Amino acid sequence: MEQPPGHIDPRFPNHVCLLKKALYDLKQAPRAWFQRFSSFLIHLGFYCSRADTSLFVFHRQSEIIYLLLYVDDIIITGNNSSLLARFTCKLHSEFATKDLGSLSYFLGLEATPTTDGLFISQLKYLRDILTRAQLLDSKPVHTLMVVSQHLSSDGPLFSDPTLYRSLVGAFQYLTITRPDIAHAVNSVSQFLHSPTEDHFLAVKRILRYVKGTLQFGLTFRPSVALGILVAYSDADWVGCPETRRSTFGYSIYLGTNLVSWSAKKQPTVSRSSCEFEYCALALTAAELLWLMHLLRDLKVSLPRQPLLLCDNKSAIFLSSNPVSHKRAKHVELDYHFLRELVVAGKLRTQYVPSHLQVADIFTKSVPRPLFQFFRSKLHVCPNPTLSLRGGVEDPLP
Repeated sequence: MEQPPGHIDPRFPNHVCLLKKALYDLKQAPRAWFQRFSSFLIHLGFYCSRADTSLFVFHRQSEIIYLLLYVDDIIITGNNSSLLARFTCKLHSEFATKDLGSLSYFLGLEATPTTDGLFISQLKYLRDILTRAQLLDSKPVHTLMVVSQHLSSDGPLFSDPTLYRSLVGAFQYLTITRPDIAHAVNSVSQFLHSPTEDHFLAVKRILRYVKGTLQFGLTFRPSVALGILVAYSDADWVGCPETRRSTFGYSIYLGTNLVSWSAKKQPTVSRSSCEFEYCALALTAAELLWLMHLLRDLKVSLPRQPLLLCDNKSAIFLSSNPVSHKRAKHVELDYHFLRELVVAGKLRTQYVPSHLQVADIFTKSVPRPLFQFFRSKLHVCPNPTLSLRGGVEDPLP
């Protein structure tokens, strides 16, 4: 810090203000705050997760506390109420914090306890998006995209690209609780630089779909298979007619609950469906490894190896066959770490029929019955508490 030009004290030209507390306007503020907060937690016996630095865990014998930090928003949970109360008192004495009670709203996510678990949605956030687009009273549709629809850059440009980018950016945050829209959002996100009228029509269709599923969100329930990781990996080879690039997606379950998913377009062109399915398996395996490290920090034991499901038998064979042949010579070497995991027994690969491939919903637009089936498998459903109270019915039976 230094004195600003025109306001330099002639008696003490080298004096500056003594910074006693990090200020929000300084770029060093987030790092200084995190260092201060994490030092306090580590002093109390917490340790920082190596998989996620915003997660802190306290573990002593059978007692455990999880603390999740996002800037100055904090979620705390544990298995001992008296221990939680003592820790909360120490937190209040050290920082000017406010206890908001049971988790109900966090970073735009609405958490609603149910009779058998937890329901997470973004109803208020979704209503704000529809209001901004002036489609709050629009007619709902059953699916996000027309079957086999592929957007292209041809056509007249959209008159308000700022609105387009704003809505698509809002969609990306909405996918936190709505994995069913991930593929459609991924498709419209590829034309932010120069959207056309057709692209905006695709955005309006997404809005009309979520208008009809306002009360939908993610459901989490206790599972007897806790600690078992199952992943579905799928790829749509050469899905983009312009760039000839493919789209891959995965969905990962912990027990019966969906915990991770993705829909992404590959950065390069693949020569065969086997190659790209194999690459998709490797990328899914990387996410599985991260989740395994995270579960280890959470003190959740895995009774068996994670299971990776794919509907391409050639890719599964390639993952377990160490022989190099012409179909695999050109594949990037870093993708072959999947073979090492399979050989070491840290991961299992298995075939799954295409009609049961849940990750299919992240790679392409599918017919309505199949889309609704996959959506139910993702545990995206209406708020069960509204049904118990006789709330709003689903307008899309």
